[in-house]
Amino acid sequence: MKTSWRSASLVATAAAVLALTTACGQDGAPAAGSQNVGATAAADGLGGAGVGAGTGGGTGAGNGYGADGQQGSAAKSAGRLAVTDSAELGRVLTDSSGMTLYRFDEDTAEPPRSHCDGDCATAWPPVPAADATAGAGVDKAMLGEVIRADGSKQLTIGGWPAYRYAKDTEAGEISGQGVGGKWYALAPDGKKATLASLPGLSVKKTELGDIVVDKNGMTVYRFLKDQAWPTSVSACTGACLEKWPAVAPVPADATKGVRKKGLMGFTRPDGVKQMTVNCWPVYTYSGDKIPGDTNGQGIGGTWYAVSPDGKPVGAPKK
Repeated sequence: MKTSWRSASLVATAAAVLALTTACGQDGAPAAGSQNVGATAAADGLGGAGVGAGTGGGTGAGNGYGADGQQGSAAKSAGRLAVTDSAELGRVLTDSSGMTLYRFDEDTAEPPRSHCDGDCATAWPPVPAADATAGAGVDKAMLGEVIRADGSKQLTIGGWPAYRYAKDTEAGEISGQGVGGKWYALAPDGKKATLASLPGLSVKKTELGDIVVDKNGMTVYRFLKDQAWPTSVSACTGACLEKWPAVAPVPADATKGVRKKGLMGFTRPDGVKQMTVNCWPVYTYSGDKIPGDTNGQGIGGTWYAVSPDGKPVGAPKK
């Protein structure tokens, strides 16, 4: 007797659930009241929580925007680009005024395309392509341009559209680093500025103890309202997910020092793919600006950095 495609699908689904339950069913129990509710990812291009606040605040003269956060008659040109050595990020690309230049994960480099318009472009002013030149340490072959939706030409570095951050008011500031889990300082070659190439997940020694960090060195967190058994379930949805971006899945062999059991990805009801450590969903925090920040630690008594074995560091014992 032939098995219908529907029966086969049900069998495959049951097998997948059983496999996940087997991997995740040994530690922990469901958090009381947690539920698997679909989330809505940020759709306005602002890159997550913490960005909108920058659209109306004072920004200083360095980024080419007025004190009311509005663009003047002409955005400040990049001038002669330079490379600045940052203790936190290594080699960072700056404009002629020393202001940090950034890239946006939702943009594309091949072909170059900007997905930051409207309020997003107020918080993250696009860098004009006109008059941009390569200074010491910058390969002029990396410089290009992309035509934005409004017809203006934006500077690209290695194909990636370049921006300033409205909250950076002085030369050398990197307050835009890691905002929303989507904005990062530019390296001279268009890649994300970083001191070293890190594994997808690794372990870092901090004042909190050994904690897990992502590929950008940003602290990874757990939400106590989530559950890991019998399957991974995130209780962080909607606006929560904008403040606490889900860590994207990485292969287990692309991690270092993190417990391998329960180290896997899962797909949320909203379609977002999320990584787990010991089957617990993990996140970064939009309030962490540079590697080493742990500003999310203890927020609301429910958010804690993750230990290498998946436990919440510093969480009160029940």
